[in-house]
Amino acid sequence: MSKRGIDFLEKWMAEQLPNAFTDDPAAISDLADQALKAADRGGISSDEIAEEVGSVFKVIADAMQHREGGSGIG
Repeated sequence: MSKRGIDFLEKWMAEQLPNAFTDDPAAISDLADQALKAADRGGISSDEIAEEVGSVFKVIADAMQHREGGSGIG
C-alpha cells in the first residue's frame, strides 16, 4: 500500500474545500471526480487513493459535514 494517495488527497482537500460549501451529493461527487482527475495528472492512480481511504466521495462528504465554522446547524 502507498501512503502517497492519502497524502495527495489531504493536500488537495486543504487547498480546494475551503472554497466549497455544500451538502449536495451531486456537488460532492463532482469534487471527488475533480480530486481523482488531479491525482491522475499527478501520477497517482485512483486505486492508490482507494487503498488508503476507500471512497473519496465519503471522505469529502465527511470533511464537509465536520468542517469548523460550518453551517451553524444544531
